[in-house]
Amino acid sequence: MKNKDKYLLPTIEKQYRSFENFSKKYDAHGRQHFFRGETREEFQLWKEKTKNELFDLLGLEKMRKSDLDVRVEEIVSLKDGITREKIVIQTEPLVYMPMYILIPPKKNNHKASCFIAPCGHQGGGKYSVAGCEEFALIKEKIDFFHYDYGMQLAKRGFVVICPDARGFGERRETSMQNESSECFFQSSCYALSHMAESLGETVIGMLVWDLMRVIDYLEERDEWRLDNLGCAGFSGGGMQTLWLGALDFRVKQLIISGYLYGYKDSLLTLNGNCSCNYVPHLMEYYDMGDIASLLAPRPVTIQSCTEDHLNGSRGIVNVEEQLEIMKKAYACYQKENRLIWDVCPGSHQWHEENLSTFLRTMGNEI
Repeated sequence: MKNKDKYLLPTIEKQYRSFENFSKKYDAHGRQHFFRGETREEFQLWKEKTKNELFDLLGLEKMRKSDLDVRVEEIVSLKDGITREKIVIQTEPLVYMPMYILIPPKKNNHKASCFIAPCGHQGGGKYSVAGCEEFALIKEKIDFFHYDYGMQLAKRGFVVICPDARGFGERRETSMQNESSECFFQSSCYALSHMAESLGETVIGMLVWDLMRVIDYLEERDEWRLDNLGCAGFSGGGMQTLWLGALDFRVKQLIISGYLYGYKDSLLTLNGNCSCNYVPHLMEYYDMGDIASLLAPRPVTIQSCTEDHLNGSRGIVNVEEQLEIMKKAYACYQKENRLIWDVCPGSHQWHEENLSTFLRTMGNEI
């Protein structure tokens, strides 16, 4: 078949791109602020300095607290005795966050423990995470990605908060607000990044801020245990889990699925990833394993899939290199046993098979 545009457009014999230039710049100027010490005391100093630097890079100093203005919009009884509340809170002036809270039946009159379960991409926000299988297209996403990890945790006895991140679900910006299935499962990260970065903020900064406000809400509500507060997420939810744990030490245990790999392979070479992954100047200072080191010495499970395309062209070795950076941090505390790496077969997915084992290993009663 002949090219219909052959005589309308010039023939290009060679493309001239900029990637090689940026690759060399990364090698020359990337990861300047990694931990160079050996002792726990040295790591503690680096940890505090790094947390403050990341706080500034994300633009969190520009965020403003507001009254939570809590609104209860719905209470529904589900199977297995689980109650699902729909709550809306104000995270900044004029910025509202809807979330589902999954509440399992009480056991022995003890306060239940909590997990926050941030959403990732292509799941419609909180709906897939909270297991809303009554909607056929959401069930397809749940089946494909095993996306209902919030419901999986609730069935194991945890109170689980499943929020809509900014730009997802009920929080999509204007260009994504029609009710087509295509828009429903997309996010507004691109539009948010254009607004935020021009004002010195970032998408991931806003997402983390909102999750911090969720913790403020849980503290104010004071119904459940928070001394072992967990956060668990897949893909973009894993990204939010990583950043929240790095910047808010109120989070005591974490499960990060489908989001730990080196920046050069996975966000510089694979530069078509979502705008929410990118922070101005970040790659100059840190790799992802450096940020994940701030989680030490808390219990952390990292879940990776061998055929996950986000690992980059070198595959699982790109993940392993970041784990080695984390291990150095855990070694400073002599807590290497608190860092678990779960390697699963297949593509980009959450895996439930070992979840109960992880939770017990991390010190939970289930």
